[in-house]
Amino acid sequence: MVIEVSLLGTLLIAMLILIVGYYLSHAIPFLNCNSIPEPVVGGLIFSLLAALGYTLFDISFSFDMSLKNPLMVMFFTTVGLAASVKLLIKGGPKVVLFLAVATVMLIVQNLIGVLMVKSADMHPLFGLVMGSVTLSGGHGNGATYADLFSNIYNLQGVLEIAMATATFGLVLGGLIGGPVTERLIRKHNLKPSQGKDHSDNMVTYDVDDKDTVTPRRMMETLFLLVGCMLAGSGLHGLLVAAGLVIPAFLIPLLLAVLVTNLLDFSGRYRVSTACVDLWGTMSLSIFLAMAMMSLRVWELFSLAGPMLLIIGVQVIAVMMFCYFVTFRVMGKTYDAAIIAGGHCGFAMGATPTAVANMEALVSRHGPSPQAFLVVPLVGAFFIDITNALVIQLFMGLSWMF
Repeated sequence: MVIEVSLLGTLLIAMLILIVGYYLSHAIPFLNCNSIPEPVVGGLIFSLLAALGYTLFDISFSFDMSLKNPLMVMFFTTVGLAASVKLLIKGGPKVVLFLAVATVMLIVQNLIGVLMVKSADMHPLFGLVMGSVTLSGGHGNGATYADLFSNIYNLQGVLEIAMATATFGLVLGGLIGGPVTERLIRKHNLKPSQGKDHSDNMVTYDVDDKDTVTPRRMMETLFLLVGCMLAGSGLHGLLVAAGLVIPAFLIPLLLAVLVTNLLDFSGRYRVSTACVDLWGTMSLSIFLAMAMMSLRVWELFSLAGPMLLIIGVQVIAVMMFCYFVTFRVMGKTYDAAIIAGGHCGFAMGATPTAVANMEALVSRHGPSPQAFLVVPLVGAFFIDITNALVIQLFMGLSWMF
C-alpha cells in the first residue's frame, strides 16, 4: 500500500525529523561530540521505521518533493553569496595557501574513490560519492549529487551510500585529527608562539562592524538569493540544452559569487553574512530532512563491503596527506600542526569537526589563533566552491563513463 503525502504533509514530516534530530543530537553524547547533523539523526530514525513498515506491512510513502530541489539550490547559492574575495584577501596568504592544499586533497580523494570502484567493477560515479562529494562535501553535498546521479545516470542505492559515507566520515574525522597532530608535536618538539601575533597572516575584525538580522535584511538577502537562483536556472537550462551536464546548483552558486563581490567592491551595499547563514542553514536542514525521508536502507547492504574498504583507504590517505603535505606546506610550525589536525576533520567530515579537533588540541598544548582563523575560513566559505569545480572536472573526464 502506497500512502500519498501532500506538500504540506511532507513539510510537516520534515520539520518533525528536524525536531527529533535536534533533541537526540543534544541528548546523546556520542552524536553531540561527533557533530552528526540533526537532519541525519532524525532522518535515519524515520528511514529505519519506514523500512520496517515496508518489510512487515508492505506500506510505503509517496512524498511531494516539490520544494526539495529549490531548497538544495538555495543552500548552494548561499555558499556563493558568502564567498567574498575581500574576506579571502583579508585572511592573508595562509588562507590562500591552505585553500590550495585542501583543493589538492579533493583531487586525491576522487582519484582514490574512482580507481577503487572501477577495480570493484562499480560505476565510477560511486567513486566520486565515496570521495570528495561526501567526505569533504558533507551530507548536503552528498544528497545533492546522489539526486543528480540517480536521476541522470539511473544509479541505484547512491543516496544510501552517500549518507552512510558522510556519516562515517564525520565520526572518523573526529578520531584521526588528534593522533596526527600529537605525533607532529612530539616529533618536532613544537610549542605555541609566545605573545601576541602581529603577523599580516591574521584576520582582523572591526569591533564596530554590526551584522544585525532584521526582517528587512532577511528579505533583501532572499531577494538576492532568488534572483541568482532564477538567473542561474535559465542559464543552466541553456547549457543542458547544449549538451553540457552540470549540477543545477553550480550556475546559481557562481552567479552569487559574482554578485556578492560586485556589491563588495562597489561599496554601495553589504551582504549580511548572518542572514545568508540563516537562509543557508534553514534550506540545507529542510533539504536534508527531505532527502533522508526517501532513503531505502535495504539497498545499502550489497554495497557495504566495497564502501567500508574505500572509506578505510580514504582515512589512511587523509592522515598521510595531512601529516606529510599539509603540515609541511603550512610552515612546519605549531600552528601548522594544529591546522593539519583541523584538516583531518573537514577532509573527512565538516568544519565543526575540524574546529572540535583543534579545540581539543589547543586545550592541551596551547593557543593557535592562526589555525582558528585559517581553517574555518576555508572550510566555511571556500572549499565548497572548489569542490564543486573539482567534481565537475572529474565528471567531464572520458574515462569516468
